[in-house]
Amino acid sequence: MLNLERLRTLDALARHGSVSGAADGLHVTTSAVSQQMAKLEREVGQPLLSKNGRGVRLTDAGRLLADHAARIISQVELAQSDVEAQRGCVVGDLRIGAFPTAMRGLLPGTLKALRAEHPELRVRVTEQEPEQSMRAVVRGDLDLAVAIDWHNRRMPVPAELSRAHLLDDSVDIAMPAGHPMADRSRISLADFADDDWISWNEGQFCHEWLVFTLRGLGVEPRITHIAEEHHTQLAFVEAGLGVCVAPRLGRGPVPPGVRLLPVCDSLRRHVYVVWRADADRRPSVRAAVSALRETAGLH
Repeated sequence: MLNLERLRTLDALARHGSVSGAADGLHVTTSAVSQQMAKLEREVGQPLLSKNGRGVRLTDAGRLLADHAARIISQVELAQSDVEAQRGCVVGDLRIGAFPTAMRGLLPGTLKALRAEHPELRVRVTEQEPEQSMRAVVRGDLDLAVAIDWHNRRMPVPAELSRAHLLDDSVDIAMPAGHPMADRSRISLADFADDDWISWNEGQFCHEWLVFTLRGLGVEPRITHIAEEHHTQLAFVEAGLGVCVAPRLGRGPVPPGVRLLPVCDSLRRHVYVVWRADADRRPSVRAAVSALRETAGLH
């Protein structure tokens, strides 16, 4: 009889592509991964891993068994969902990933409501960019992910995930209080063709969106500073180092030397939550989605 936990280890190796990645995903040590794989190889009577430089790769037998492992784990998740649904109790562990402004703007209220209504539910939250958290839900490392895309650039959602809309988040442009356009009531992104921009990290979805949107308006963006946190971006704006996009969700206090103006281009972010479709019936997932929707309705 094949051991389920060892199959989970093999599945994690196949998904992450390395022993260290599998260990991180399973929240165990690399030696624990190696030990589980050694035991699984003894169970099946043939090698499942082979050396590949400093790392490892799956053998043909390893890939074959990994495909079965993924299906077995999915069936186990379906069984867990059905059992939880039959009990009708919101209990157990729930793992949620969310991008930074959702962590500040949505998760505190959501977790407070879940704790009050479902005290036996243990929720663990991780701050991650939408691309990362969505992949983690697909892999099974997270149960839900709060993600975003933009009105003019959508993020593809894998077919195995369900999604629910939470809110549309309007954005402003932040500029130094002494900026020539600071006295206007509304502005367009095209007005900042000659300005320096402060943006998110290169490769992130929001950074790519900003470049895509400005170029669509005939503006070649001059991005001079990169900062992950919105508060850091606003500090740079206050220092007169450029302008930035300032979403309203989770924004918090704005430095006194920063002027915010709404954008006549109707920029907005779509905020939504995703989860594995085979977890649709889990009461804990349904409760968390409901709490997120209620919190989002306050914004």
